[in-house]
Amino acid sequence: MKDLNSLRKFRTVNSAFPDTDEIRALKNSGRKVFGWFCTYVPEEIIQAAGALPVRITGHTRETELEDGNAYLYVNNCSFSRSCFQLGIRGQYNYLDGVIGGSTCDGARRLFDLWRYYLKPQFSHVLTVPRKFTESAHTLYLDQIQQMTVRLEEYLGTKITDTALINSINLYNESRRMLTDLYELRKRDNPPITGAEILEVMNASFRMPRETFNIYLRELLDEVKASNRQQTGRSRLLIAGSVLNNPEFIASIEETGGLVVADELCSTTRYWSDPVILETGKSPLEAIARRYLDNFPCARMSPSEERFRRIGKLVKDYRVEGVVSEIIRYCVPYAHDVPMLTDYLKIMDVPVLSLDIEYGSSGSGQIRTRVQAFLEMLEGRRR
Repeated sequence: MKDLNSLRKFRTVNSAFPDTDEIRALKNSGRKVFGWFCTYVPEEIIQAAGALPVRITGHTRETELEDGNAYLYVNNCSFSRSCFQLGIRGQYNYLDGVIGGSTCDGARRLFDLWRYYLKPQFSHVLTVPRKFTESAHTLYLDQIQQMTVRLEEYLGTKITDTALINSINLYNESRRMLTDLYELRKRDNPPITGAEILEVMNASFRMPRETFNIYLRELLDEVKASNRQQTGRSRLLIAGSVLNNPEFIASIEETGGLVVADELCSTTRYWSDPVILETGKSPLEAIARRYLDNFPCARMSPSEERFRRIGKLVKDYRVEGVVSEIIRYCVPYAHDVPMLTDYLKIMDVPVLSLDIEYGSSGSGQIRTRVQAFLEMLEGRRR
């Protein structure tokens, strides 16, 4: 397919990762920059405080992790070790602060090490409930209220409801456009690939939201006006651990897989649900409700809501097979695979489970397994 001109802007941002021109420009203008570790950290609050939220990720390729391994046991996932590798080497030295969530052991240990060894000026960790009950919502609201107060104290500013509403509207605009972009993937021959989608999502974590929305609008308009058509042997959904390397998805697509949907904290689970403002409730209450009720992570209980959402994606995007990529030692997702496989078996949708390292680009062994999976899916249609 012909390359998209508007995609080049996202690639330029990603090529400079993790120290982009956009981040440096805002930093030089006096604006604070905060890194966040998990999608249960509300970016809207950081944005409303006048700071720039930047997602901390590791290398977008598989690489040696000498420094990361020196501080984190190798039975911590390679995502957390890759993040710390960049941190300890000073590649996130522009951060004024970090905000994490107690969402899994790897994420919590990463936050603790970052705070202890890298000594950011500001650090805060959120307790994130594992349930969706009203008492869980009360706890989480209290947690983000505490985070808001601490940000106000550190920045010497007041995070007003007006600022929060403006921030909510800004992020909801992104979510609306991403919804439109994903709708195009429901076509028989989608005009954009799964690898290209991941490039867009990676850039969203590394630049001002206002600029990202401008770039995203340009991309959406270009894709809608194009005659691009992607073909493939079977329609696939990618699920599982955090994924930032577009080459991994590209390797599946080069084998003939038509990647039309995804269930990842770096894609659909990150942006899917809007913040809904309600009369009589504060913006912080709306933010808390959205983040705890968003497309669930595998850590959340009960699992049925996550499975239901995945099942809906399977139906809406006419998915024929699911590729579950699990980073080694990613305990929540590794434990979740058997239950998800059983759930999808009822829907007559096969699952290919791949055990990978973070940053994997798709080895020969993975390509062989994907090839066999696609042949099996083709055989089912005969």
